[in-house]
Amino acid sequence: MTRQAAVLIAFVLALPVAAAETQKFSSRTLGVRVDVLVTDGRGPVAGLRASDFELRDNGVVQRVEVVAAADVPINAILALDTSASIRGRRQADLVSAGEALMDGLTPVDRAALTTFSHAVTPGSGLTSDFGSVRRALRAIEPLGQTSVMDGVYVALTSTLDQSGRFLLVVCTDGSDTSSWLQPQEVLEAAKRANAVIYAVTASNTKRSEALKDLADATGGHILQVKSSAELRTTFQKILTEFRSRYVLAYSPEGVPPGGFHRLEITVPRRRVTVKTRPGYIGVESPKQP
Repeated sequence: MTRQAAVLIAFVLALPVAAAETQKFSSRTLGVRVDVLVTDGRGPVAGLRASDFELRDNGVVQRVEVVAAADVPINAILALDTSASIRGRRQADLVSAGEALMDGLTPVDRAALTTFSHAVTPGSGLTSDFGSVRRALRAIEPLGQTSVMDGVYVALTSTLDQSGRFLLVVCTDGSDTSSWLQPQEVLEAAKRANAVIYAVTASNTKRSEALKDLADATGGHILQVKSSAELRTTFQKILTEFRSRYVLAYSPEGVPPGGFHRLEITVPRRRVTVKTRPGYIGVESPKQP
C-alpha cells in the first residue's frame, strides 16, 4: 500500500452516524458517543448511572446519558501480524485466539479480519457470518516482514460509514519493519475513527510507542504477553473488558462545533480510574446556499 493509495479516514465519534459522503458531524445536530472504561483497582466498575459521571467538552460541563451497551452491537476487527515469524505454534495460537474472541460475540455483533506482513490483506469485511471470518483465519499463510502501521490503517477503514461500537484488536510479535505510512499519519486517522484500539505485543520485544499512542488516543490499552499461548485468554479478556465499558452520549452545548474537542470525564464521588479517548475532532456544518 502506498501513501497515494491510502484511504483518508474522516469518520468521527458521532451518534447517529453521519452520511458516507460527509463523514463528518456538526455538534449542533448530532450527538457524540464516547466509550468509557471505569475501574477501581480490582476490575471494571458496574452499576454507574448518568448522574455519576461528569463530562466536560473543552471545559464545559455537558448533560450526558448512559446508553445501554447491550443495545449497541459490537464490531470486532482483528488486525493480525502474519509475517514469517509467526510460523508454527505461534500461528496456531493466533488463530485459536481469534476464534475465541468470535466465540464471545453475539448474533447481532459483527467481525472483520485484516492481516499484515510486508503487504496488507483485508481477509474478511465486517460480517455477521463468523464462519467466513474463521475460514479466513485458518487460511493465514505467514510470509515476509511486518507492516503494523499500514495494517492498522487499513483496519480502521472498516469503521467508515458503519454503526455500532468498534473494537480493533491489533496483534504483532515484533516491530514494524516495512510500513509505508508514518505513525503520526495513522494516529491522526485513529483520532477520527470510531474505534477503541487494544494492541497485543510480545513481551520480549521493545514496546511500540506508536501502538501505545494509538491505544491512548482511542481509550484502549496495550498489553504484552510472554508467549503465544497467552493470546487466547488475552483476546477473551479484551472482549470482556470492552463489554464492561460505558457508552456515554451527549449533544455538545456551549462549545464551538469545529476543531479539536478535549474531553474530561470523571466520576466525582467514587475513587475510580476513568479511561477514555482524550477528545474528538468536530467539524462545522456546511453553510447553506
